[in-house]
Amino acid sequence: MQLYRSLCAASFALTLVACDRTTGVTASILGCADELSSGIRPIGEARDRRFLGKVQASTARCRGGDKAVARRDVSWIDWGNYYATGDASSKSFWPTQNWRGINGALIDLEYERVELIRFNLFDNSGTFEDYVKGRTGADGPALKTWTAMRLPPGHPSYAAVGGAGEQLCKGALIRGRTLTGICNDIRNPLMGSTGTLFARNVEFETTFPDAGLTELTRNRHGDRLSLLTPDPQVISRKLFTRLQSDSAGCADGYGKPGFAKDANCDYKKAPFFNVLAAFWIQFMTHDWFSHLEEGHNTAEYMKLGCAGDAARLGCRPADAMEKAYVADADAPARFSHNGREYLSRAPKTFRNTNTAWWDGSQIYGYDERSRIRVKRDPRDAARLLMVPVPGATTAGDRQGYLPLLEPSDPMNPDWAGQEATGFPDNWTIGMSFYHNVFAREHNQFVDEFRRRAAKTPDDDSGLRNPADPARAIRYRDVGADELFEAARLVVAAEIAKIHTIEWTTQLLYNEPLFRGMNSNWSGLVAGDNGVADALAGVVSRLGRSSRAKTANQWYSILASGPGIIGLGSQKRGWSLSNPDDVNGGVNHFGSPFNFPEEFVTVYRLHPLVPDLIEYREFQSPNAIRNKIPVVETFRGRATSFMHERGLANWALSLGRQRLGLLALQNHPRFLQNLKINRLKSPTQQLDVAALDLIRDRERGIPRFNEFRRGYGLRQLTSFDDFIDRTAAPEQQAEQARLAGVVREVYGQHRCDSTKVITAAQLEANGSPINDCLGHPNGSQVDNIEDLDTVVGWLAEPIRPHGFAISETQFVVFILNASRRLYSDRFFTSSFRPEFYSRPGLDWVNNNGPVAMYEARPVNGHKHQPVSPLKRVLLRTIPELASELDQVVDAFDPWARDRGEYYSLGWTPRKGAESDEAFAKKN
Repeated sequence: MQLYRSLCAASFALTLVACDRTTGVTASILGCADELSSGIRPIGEARDRRFLGKVQASTARCRGGDKAVARRDVSWIDWGNYYATGDASSKSFWPTQNWRGINGALIDLEYERVELIRFNLFDNSGTFEDYVKGRTGADGPALKTWTAMRLPPGHPSYAAVGGAGEQLCKGALIRGRTLTGICNDIRNPLMGSTGTLFARNVEFETTFPDAGLTELTRNRHGDRLSLLTPDPQVISRKLFTRLQSDSAGCADGYGKPGFAKDANCDYKKAPFFNVLAAFWIQFMTHDWFSHLEEGHNTAEYMKLGCAGDAARLGCRPADAMEKAYVADADAPARFSHNGREYLSRAPKTFRNTNTAWWDGSQIYGYDERSRIRVKRDPRDAARLLMVPVPGATTAGDRQGYLPLLEPSDPMNPDWAGQEATGFPDNWTIGMSFYHNVFAREHNQFVDEFRRRAAKTPDDDSGLRNPADPARAIRYRDVGADELFEAARLVVAAEIAKIHTIEWTTQLLYNEPLFRGMNSNWSGLVAGDNGVADALAGVVSRLGRSSRAKTANQWYSILASGPGIIGLGSQKRGWSLSNPDDVNGGVNHFGSPFNFPEEFVTVYRLHPLVPDLIEYREFQSPNAIRNKIPVVETFRGRATSFMHERGLANWALSLGRQRLGLLALQNHPRFLQNLKINRLKSPTQQLDVAALDLIRDRERGIPRFNEFRRGYGLRQLTSFDDFIDRTAAPEQQAEQARLAGVVREVYGQHRCDSTKVITAAQLEANGSPINDCLGHPNGSQVDNIEDLDTVVGWLAEPIRPHGFAISETQFVVFILNASRRLYSDRFFTSSFRPEFYSRPGLDWVNNNGPVAMYEARPVNGHKHQPVSPLKRVLLRTIPELASELDQVVDAFDPWARDRGEYYSLGWTPRKGAESDEAFAKKN
């Protein structure tokens, strides 16, 4: 569909040549003619023939003019240089050029997604051989079921799904989200459930580079790598530490006594993203994945680096931390196919101790132990228990706050004094904020449902019992447990929607990503129900194909039309009693869904968090009253801060403050010097930034260059590639300084051009990539192959406009952000009133009980719905109504003027001129 739209755009542009009087525009149109004559670029047929995000010169000229052509030679993707993909300065006077630029970017993104689905799915749980070889006449990438995804004997639901026979979830197991995540896919009941294995997005042979599993790996890294080499604490101190102008005023992130407002911890700030967004992603990852068991790893400790004379940098040689749990470290089985030998899984595997679904498990629990911590209201078991706080009298506060964990609850001693919730680990004021907000939101929906039940008790609620699917369930007949589970579905879908169309569109703040993320949710043809329904029917038929190209490639392309949400749910004659209808909208692309280890890596976003929170009160929002160290709000201390200062004040504080840039030398100081009393180490301190590197190495993450190659991005050939030659001189000088520090840490070696180092990519001339990376044989080259992935993507200087993350991180998101929606029937074919209720489906679709729209256009979009998190905040913290009136996206700093078209400017909006955050020193 998008390819077709691109061809239409090029053809239409050709008709304008005769009346064009601008040389640049004429050249652009002629570029479109060249693009059209050369035909549509084919999807890569082999891993080393991928798109790489790079287009031919005529395509670049068509979509972005001379600027786009001039920037094709760098390693970074091209679409960020197209017309209208940046702020107002990127727009052309000619609307057709803007149209080509935006749609050209969407085409490039679709190419990447299709090739990622084709080349980057590697399941660890025993299905990979079938994926490679196929089964019973079906291509491997088109397979729909796997024996490894059956419930094993001894599982409590083993008999209920069919035991040793064909397994099929039914009855109560399919009615809502199950506690452990089983039966999301009713024919693969184990998939995505608590305790299943993390997947991979890169070839198994490229993982664990320090082990030198293959000749290519040994050629790539020599003997330069180990768990502690290069030294992780040295990397942290040299490349991650925030430089301070007033060390005493920061005190390594602990601020000044009394939370004095003249405390200061310098950090590099993003002008278009707020601290609410930083804590949001922690809130999300608590839902998606965990390697820990109830907040702990193994009992065996390991050193964390700082060897030799490194302690002069301020690191600590005596620091130690628990080793990670490993599910299986035995040598993996091997198999052969078409003359090539494969590993059946990665050399080591790890378990996701959470559910892999977007199911609100951080709120509602993910196993029997965690569910005990979830407190339901004894007066109405459909509601979550919320308790009053003495002296808290605002309209929002009257909705209550979460109760505390009780001594009888399963919990670590560290969690004493915290609010009661399913996932209480790594607790901060940000986690307290979101858990209280969404507990209130759960109850808001229950209350709305109860109001409808009181008004029209005999009306059909939309809910159905799979045991009696033909019987309508009236509002009056909906029990507390039924309503609780429907509310969970609603809240989980709200959270997924917020992340998809509100958090991500501010994280990636430009028009192509706004359209792309909204098309993921509601489709490119949203509002055109006839076209959307027709496309949904086509997509559904494609998904049932046994041919990989049909079931995956064309499915992914055409699904952009109707969008992922609700795929398969509008089928004529849909029936709850038909398993093919209940489950018919999902597509796993031949590989069972779970998060890959590489996805965990790119979510290491600690630089987003400031050391000090600029605390405000909503009665006088422009004034900063205190500077409160984030570290002082950890664990049970978050509760007292929340109760004493209130949800509204914390919302304002987190909403107005800018978060940190994802960049080198921008990690929170407190995380490098974190005090943890439970640690059995001489220091009882931890450098979390160094630990991040160690965990990636423990879990076998490929180093930066091979990571990029594996995901279909161009490699770098030198640390100097981290210098943007088009940037201002002072920016280039700073980038050169940082590149020099990277070189100092990672070093150089004399290269050998006879050593081929990768099979994932070729040189531009088609020859194998060797150890010299294009430099003369025997020359001193940077050890860029050894660069830890996190260090690499923090160093990336060129990003598309408005990207808070790097393109390396982003390409991981392209694959996994859509996959977790495609694989979840509660977002596809079971996105129906039978499960959500009619009020529930309306609530998700309308961002509340009824639709609301912004009074003003948003980045050129008229009739823009009020964003979902903004609606949640208006319901749960209504005292913020006047503050939120001028907020469009809740993750944009609330006092910032957004400008006319994706501006990144840091200027105050009307009424915020006196906000202290706009003082020159900030």
